Amino acid sequence: MKLLIVDDHAILREGLVALLRQFEQGVDVLQASDTAEGLRLVEAHPDLDAVFLDLNMPDQGGMEAIPVLAKRRPQLPVIVLSSSEDPGDVRRALKSGACGYVPKSASPRNILSALRLVLAGEIYVPPLLLDVAADGAGHVPPEAGGRLTERQTEVLRQLCRGLTNKEISRALALSEKTTKSHITAIFKALGVVNRTQAASAARHAGIVTD
Repeated sequence: MKLLIVDDHAILREGLVALLRQFEQGVDVLQASDTAEGLRLVEAHPDLDAVFLDLNMPDQGGMEAIPVLAKRRPQLPVIVLSSSEDPGDVRRALKSGACGYVPKSASPRNILSALRLVLAGEIYVPPLLLDVAADGAGHVPPEAGGRLTERQTEVLRQLCRGLTNKEISRALALSEKTTKSHITAIFKALGVVNRTQAASAARHAGIVTD
């Protein structure tokens, strides 16, 4: 596994490196002190599995870098690690393409849980901010279903049945990586942050009826 940390505070990076090395044996953690260096490393390492990105950077802000990363590497999960606990920042980060938002005040266990969840194709928001960040998640606009491809709708149906990513992949003859990608896109289209909300929103909007 290969991960990237983009943060201008060296002490925080080193602490996070030590923590992430507990996640999996042999994990390789790269570091960047600004977004420009981070983008260069993303281009140079196509095998990256995830990026931890700070919002407040000395050059280009992390918020502005999220859509750039999403455009260049749409399959690469970006996890915001920020000192901000402003629900507005959470919403903007997720809307821009981030797959997770972790306050720097989070415990080491929560940080590793966030990484595990994001790598499984989920969207991570800390419990403290979940309700506010997901405000309106059950009120899906009618056009939301039109933003889903036929394959994404099939994945959503399986998700509503309570199937895991592995089971969905097996049922639809997809790779697990492709399934994760579809689920991330579904969450963004429906404006939700977890599987339970996705299932509820899909049924509420009539996208899935069974």
